Amino acid sequence: MAEIKQFDIAIIGAGIAGASLAVALSGNGLSVALIEAQSPAKGTLPTSCRLQNFDSRVSALTPRSRALLEQLGAWQSIADYRCCAYHHMTVWDADGTGEIEFDCGEVELPELGHIVENRAIIHALLARVDAAPDISLLQPVALRTCTRLNSSRVLLELEDGGALEADLLVAADGALSRVRTMMAFESREWDYGHHAIVATVEVACSHENTAWQRFLPTGPLALLPLPSEDGRHYCSIVWSLQEHLVDDLLALGDQLFCAALERAIEGRLGPVIDTTARSAFPLRQRHAVDYVQPGIALVADAAHTIHPLAGQGINLGLQDIAVLAEEILAGHARGVSPGQLELLRRYQRRRKGDNLLMMTAMDSFKRLFEQQSLPLRWLRNTGLRVVGQIQPLKQQLLRHAMGLE
Repeated sequence: MAEIKQFDIAIIGAGIAGASLAVALSGNGLSVALIEAQSPAKGTLPTSCRLQNFDSRVSALTPRSRALLEQLGAWQSIADYRCCAYHHMTVWDADGTGEIEFDCGEVELPELGHIVENRAIIHALLARVDAAPDISLLQPVALRTCTRLNSSRVLLELEDGGALEADLLVAADGALSRVRTMMAFESREWDYGHHAIVATVEVACSHENTAWQRFLPTGPLALLPLPSEDGRHYCSIVWSLQEHLVDDLLALGDQLFCAALERAIEGRLGPVIDTTARSAFPLRQRHAVDYVQPGIALVADAAHTIHPLAGQGINLGLQDIAVLAEEILAGHARGVSPGQLELLRRYQRRRKGDNLLMMTAMDSFKRLFEQQSLPLRWLRNTGLRVVGQIQPLKQQLLRHAMGLE
């Protein structure tokens, strides 16, 4: 084996979660290894707002998530590149007249959140990583094995033959986390029976800085606003569909797909003019029974995945990062190892309840809007209208979704 390099913390995965954690820990006397299996993206981000120049994967960042990125010194780069603030949200049921609208004015804020391309977030964070002398970015190199040593440190062997030890190993390697599997974390999981189709589309009418979501019997459809240019209007779509419907929809030519999308959204943004190539991925709820072991912590999608119908996955993950970094740095100030189990359990206690609450809510919404019995259809349509009329309840729901309480 090659010389074993020594670090305080090793993070597997340099996506949004892993890069955020590395930056949050830097500058505090800790050595951090950030390990990423994929090759680094080459070149600069495309600046022209043309249909094919958008990333098909976007995130709906809450004000709380934006505040974290500001704290990490990454937000200004994102804002200077491009993002789209949304001020309004319209949600309606395909079966009936139930509809509810949310507006930033109801919580006295300038926006409800921002739609940002994932690659723009990662690009901004990795710029901060590159500028941090205490972060070692190892890329592209995959993890081969990880082993807990008698000393409670963790040994990592990499596919390129390299090896390192760390007091704490953080799994930020996504829903199919290899660390979670290698270290035998138990999880509870089940398929939603849905796949999500993602793409960028051009629409004829302005999206009015509004996030649009329609609950169809086959699954929810969201159109998220993107920056416009030269009178051309763009949205990112996340169309969740029952599995047996996905292949036929993906097989449609662009014009037929646009027509199907226009019908599904009831023409609220006028004709759907054009679309990028579509891709689809299966939706599965997954929640680790425990987020931590001695010397190991799971964060973000490695710890929990939920249905994307409210766009909360990335926001839950970023709050994991904020809390874990806070606990590590507080412990470090007291001379406590970042891998100490009691320190890690504090992170778990602070995050597990919130994550479970959001996961349960999203699962319940998904199940409710799939039901086609007349009493349930009446109940949910009535519920949407009633909630829209009770301003204090509506404000509370909105503030919770925005991460403000």
